[in-house]
Amino acid sequence: MGFPGTWMTESESVLYRVVPKCACSTIGQIMHYSDHGTFYDGDIHDAKEGLHKWALEASQPLIEANVRDHTSYSFTCVRNPYTRILSSFFDKICGIQRNGKRYRGNLVPLLIQKYGIEVGGEDGKQEFDQIA
Repeated sequence: MGFPGTWMTESESVLYRVVPKCACSTIGQIMHYSDHGTFYDGDIHDAKEGLHKWALEASQPLIEANVRDHTSYSFTCVRNPYTRILSSFFDKICGIQRNGKRYRGNLVPLLIQKYGIEVGGEDGKQEFDQIA
């Protein structure tokens, strides 16, 4: 049995089934705050403490027991498929990734030329209007 993409508060009061591009960073920060009274200092996806995550081996038995025994409130968050795809497009195709590069760097010039899509300049750091 496995529960990839599952986060749980350290107090084991809330279990969250992560769906990418559906407010997972915000929800993770709120979960951290609910246990610790502070937001995680950094990207919650990188946290190795403050939340139980399936990706952390020590958390797996706790999450598995919680799911099996239904001992806490469990939820997920979904969003309109169009806005989710649009968010994904601007994050993964147009945006700069954590490594400082574009996810599909060779695709960006084609998007700019063919469709007139703004992607925040050459380095991706300038402002751009996703809606435009």
